[in-house]
Amino acid sequence: MSFIKEIQRRRTFGIISHPDAGKTTLTEKLLLFGGAIQEAGAVKSNKIKKGATSDFMEIERQRGISVATSVLAFEYDGVKINILDTPGHKDFAEDTFRTLTAVDSVIVVIDVAKGVEEQTEKLVEVCRMRNIPMIVFINKMDREGKDAFDLLDEIEQKLGLTVVPLSFPIGMGYDFKGIYNIWEKNINLFSGDSRKNIEETIEISDLESPELNKLVGDKAAKTLRDEIELVEGIYPEFDKQTYLDGHLQPVFFGSALNNFGVRELLDCFIEIAPKPRPKQSEERLVKPDEDKFTGFVFKIHANMDPNHRDRLAFIKIVSGTFERNKPYLHVRHGKKLKFSSPNAFFAEKKEIVDISYPGDIVGLHDTGNFKIGDTLTEGENINYKGIPSFSPEHFRYINNADPLKSKQLFKGIDQLMDEGVAQLFTLELNGRKVIGTVGALQYEVIQYRLEHEYGAKCTYENLNVYKACWVDPKNSKSDEYKEFIRVKQRYLAKDKQNQLVFLADSAFSLQMTQQTYPSIKFHFTSEFD
Repeated sequence: MSFIKEIQRRRTFGIISHPDAGKTTLTEKLLLFGGAIQEAGAVKSNKIKKGATSDFMEIERQRGISVATSVLAFEYDGVKINILDTPGHKDFAEDTFRTLTAVDSVIVVIDVAKGVEEQTEKLVEVCRMRNIPMIVFINKMDREGKDAFDLLDEIEQKLGLTVVPLSFPIGMGYDFKGIYNIWEKNINLFSGDSRKNIEETIEISDLESPELNKLVGDKAAKTLRDEIELVEGIYPEFDKQTYLDGHLQPVFFGSALNNFGVRELLDCFIEIAPKPRPKQSEERLVKPDEDKFTGFVFKIHANMDPNHRDRLAFIKIVSGTFERNKPYLHVRHGKKLKFSSPNAFFAEKKEIVDISYPGDIVGLHDTGNFKIGDTLTEGENINYKGIPSFSPEHFRYINNADPLKSKQLFKGIDQLMDEGVAQLFTLELNGRKVIGTVGALQYEVIQYRLEHEYGAKCTYENLNVYKACWVDPKNSKSDEYKEFIRVKQRYLAKDKQNQLVFLADSAFSLQMTQQTYPSIKFHFTSEFD
């Protein structure tokens, strides 16, 4: 198959939502259609029979939530689909933001009972800023929830989207009869039997036909006719180009747990979703069909396999082909690296691939060469814009609880920080280590992983910090800068890249410091020009 054909048959997308709307369950069902797994395990904490395939960290299984983005791939109808399942929990938002740099389109999952939740709003905002095409999937239709029209209004108002329903529910919850597929003009009846893998669909080209009454009963049939008439009256017609530009969002209804409405979503997705797109680098726009390889690291994951200490750097291929054992230039280090076992993914199962194409995600074994945002090329100096570190919200001292294991502890902290789980600051005054995170749940994850993956125990101590500000080193020769360093010594720390950081203990003290030393610039993110 030619290089261009390979690019055109790839679709890479992320699934985003508020915790518990059903992202991981939807991911599993999509894989089921791709024939990639035989039986899907929903992530409900009380009745795990199999444990969802995309949640493979121990802590995810215990709590029934996803805490790390996982990469899964499958083939469906000759199309190669790469899914990035992201954590919905707000404490892991940074991981999700990074993942959004690596996808070409997004599926937003919304719980029919809860409607639009805050985490969804934040993530959709990021997608809108980048004009990423989105498809909305309204999940859990087999439970009682909000009226379909109210929900569509809510999505338009809260998320600022322009929606067009491509399928519509017949009843809901207890009365849920099925789904009318506007996109393909057919009806899918809901049997409530999740053992049946895939329900049969019944072609109905004309809603007026008496056949409809036979299938769902007179009352439901009348309601459906009225509602579809309303849908055609209110909502714009679906236009593929407007969707690809990020200005129109198709909506599907279904129940992922019962594997219902998922196939409609998938069939429409492979028809309309964008192929791998060009990406803007600092130097120029890079197109997927260029012959020279370029790609960037959007995530680093330590210890995918608990039996081996390994780190995997996830690389999104932007252009050209990535081949095994071929030397590529690591732009930041300016040195060539060769990879003998690049991995393609299926959650816990990884396989070595010889050649990968734009849109694919490859995992490279890493001994500490990579940082998030690094670029690999065939020799050209290109830098893809990374995602900066934001100032953390929570700060704690980390202490070693087992003096014999200090080496393991430092190695563990070092590797987890490279993964981008949290940020490490070292105080200038006494060299104590401070960990800053976006959410408090992070500390548990770090403590848990240090103990289980590195055999090191740690304790935390609270530290009162309002914000971490990166200090601009431009005027470091001036007297004012030296004075600032001398006076504020107790509040200064270095981050992992050795940049100077000022840990302000309150909004007031930050304001005072800015007034006292006007020539010094403070930044709230780690990347500044």
